[in-house]
Amino acid sequence: MKRVYLDSAATTQLLPEVANRMHQVLLDTYGNPSSTHSFGRSAKTLIETARKTIAKQLNALPQEIIFTSGGTEADNMGMRCAVRDLKVKTIITSKIEHHAVLHTAKELAEEYGIDLKFVSLQEDGNPNYEHLEQLLMADDTKKLVSLMHVNNEIGNILDIDRVAELCEKYNAFFHSDTVQSIGHFPLDLQRTKVHFLTAAAHKFHGPKGVGFAYIRKDSGLKPLIFGGSQERGFRAGTESVHNIVGLEEAFKIAYEHLKEDASYVMEIKQYFMQQLQEALPGTVFNGTCADCDNSTYTLVNARLPLSQEKSMMLLFHLELKGIACSKGSACQSGSEQGSHVLTEILSEEELKKPSVRFSFSKFNTKEDIDYTVNVLKEFAFS
Repeated sequence: MKRVYLDSAATTQLLPEVANRMHQVLLDTYGNPSSTHSFGRSAKTLIETARKTIAKQLNALPQEIIFTSGGTEADNMGMRCAVRDLKVKTIITSKIEHHAVLHTAKELAEEYGIDLKFVSLQEDGNPNYEHLEQLLMADDTKKLVSLMHVNNEIGNILDIDRVAELCEKYNAFFHSDTVQSIGHFPLDLQRTKVHFLTAAAHKFHGPKGVGFAYIRKDSGLKPLIFGGSQERGFRAGTESVHNIVGLEEAFKIAYEHLKEDASYVMEIKQYFMQQLQEALPGTVFNGTCADCDNSTYTLVNARLPLSQEKSMMLLFHLELKGIACSKGSACQSGSEQGSHVLTEILSEEELKKPSVRFSFSKFNTKEDIDYTVNVLKEFAFS
């Protein structure tokens, strides 16, 4: 049976070059980075080199890069510490954020009595920037804005520079979940004035279990995890050297080949949309994902013209045919609940049709697309 992986927004295939580099580090550089002998110093050098690599690409300072276990921890670090240490009293976010942000914001509202406000959304899922400005100017409380750069379900791209400018104008802190954009889009953090952002290596062909937080210099944040003085004192615990080196290797490859990889994956996306609409007339793409200038090239969220009866069996049928995709965030795939993102932007009638997220990488081919579209067509007309 043919196997087709179209769920790269959930996680990506590990690059062989990354696996080889990690394997080498696991065998050869096993010292504790906090040890002062040569074994420890060798491990510490690898970590600091990785930090400098990332900082240089993002036009940040090395001390502003803090390695974490992934995007969720980095989101928690930025948001929780902003409330605890910077005396934030209001969090402004949207109802279509990743749950790493939404659940954290709701927990902070209960724990600290934070005023939680949601920016209104346009029909396509983009935030209403005029409403955001109204929320920012409503009072003089310390505010944190948390809006993701690329939506993980519908692919919308936030006007991150516009939000950063609004936050600077009204003296608010700006946190952005950039898990779906780091490794896929360039960012210049001297130009884009974000205070905190997040990344996860497994979204750009690196290992799972490692990511980083960007915390702007002199932010005033204190540690989230206490213990040793690792990670500039922000995150105690012995560093996962092989994972950090794997992150660095994947990060370097992603940006060295960004232009050609993005062009290739965009071609795959456009071909998929064209073939799917020809095979299943009436297919609609949610959010802005059909607008290739205003959405990520890595995914589409397709609403398929299927009956409710067929809808219930769709993902099961795709799985039987060896096709991996998702109803929404992989973090929600085991839940019986529908997508909180689509619930916010679609009508009750539109929600009756099945929406599926197909996400792509440089490992996909047009043959993968042809096979997938043929399976969908046969299922729809069987």
